[in-house]
Amino acid sequence: MTYDPTNIFAKILKGELPCHKVYEDDTALVMLDIFPQSKGHTLVIPKAPSRNILDADPAALSAVMPLVQRVAKALQTVTKAYGIRLAQFNEAPAGQTVFHLHFHLIPAYEGTALGAHASGRADDAELAQLAKDLAAVL
Repeated sequence: MTYDPTNIFAKILKGELPCHKVYEDDTALVMLDIFPQSKGHTLVIPKAPSRNILDADPAALSAVMPLVQRVAKALQTVTKAYGIRLAQFNEAPAGQTVFHLHFHLIPAYEGTALGAHASGRADDAELAQLAKDLAAVL
């Protein structure tokens, strides 16, 4: 399988599609998932083009993982979630639906089950406020 530069995350990275941006630097874009599994479900999307972890440049992975950690800590601070789930899917049989490498950071709340992946769209006003709160902590 090869990387398709017209995937939705590539379009977001190029500014062709909107997102609820939390943070951006030279290595990655951090945005909120519009179909969250829990409040605060955040995506870290490396800018280096790769389909998933199987074809990613190890240097790009090394550069983005400290940001994944920073975002996880910020999420825990802002959402008061007891735990944070880190997920990353590789190819369709594993659940990957957008074929650009990305990391899901999903807050886990005590006594609350996670929703199904991509099952319901979040409120844009709530996402905008949450993105602002997370950006302030990052």
